[in-house]
Amino acid sequence: MARFDSDGLSLAYIDQGPPDGEPIVLVHGFGSNVRVNWIGPGWVDALVGAGRRVVAIDNRGHGASEGPHDPALYDTGTCMAEDVRRLMDHLGIARADVMGYSMGAWITGHLAVRHPERLRSAIFGGLAMAMIDGLGGQEAIAVALEAARDEDVTSPIGRTYRAFGKQTGSDLLALAACMRGSRRTVDRAALAALDLPVLVAVGTKDTVAGSLDEFVALIPGAEALAIPGRDHMQAVGDKVHKQGVLAFLARRP
Repeated sequence: MARFDSDGLSLAYIDQGPPDGEPIVLVHGFGSNVRVNWIGPGWVDALVGAGRRVVAIDNRGHGASEGPHDPALYDTGTCMAEDVRRLMDHLGIARADVMGYSMGAWITGHLAVRHPERLRSAIFGGLAMAMIDGLGGQEAIAVALEAARDEDVTSPIGRTYRAFGKQTGSDLLALAACMRGSRRTVDRAALAALDLPVLVAVGTKDTVAGSLDEFVALIPGAEALAIPGRDHMQAVGDKVHKQGVLAFLARRP
């Protein structure tokens, strides 16, 4: 992976596909990375196959990127959304479609309201009203990630996130700091004022994302993509998800 400097942190990214293709920037979810969220499920191949230039970042604290252990360095808006903006600056990309999944959708939401002029469109995957209302369980997850041993973790949700972090080879203390610092919600009024194409893609069995219909109704012109029979984890690489995103990109202004 290539690297760039973002406010003193060394972050990793990929840049694939035709250099003159329309760029799309991909932002992965918590505990994941470019490989797990975008390469493995076939997103990069699908988008490159559609003629897109695909840029994807390993978020700070994830994958091959540097991971500080200070929660203050993981604010979703002032830190992580700005990482994406700085990557676009680094690559000379003035505007791009930006697609995020789960925490990546949260980051994309902050980027959209902070720098709307940089987005051709915003694609929010695996997150709807929870972007505004927030999510519970952060403390239990952070404590589980900080535990010295697996057997010290008693919280079921904590066990799930710890197992996923270990599966992806993550720095668990960096993930704990991210969990504590990255859950700034996006302002409802700012989202309602967005003036760009928006697609919101959520599995019909997703218990994390919050209400899809309520969220889409809030943003003028936003489109909903309900992914049948899929939960939060299963929806990522679903073919309905890919087909819906490719169709949206093909018709957006």
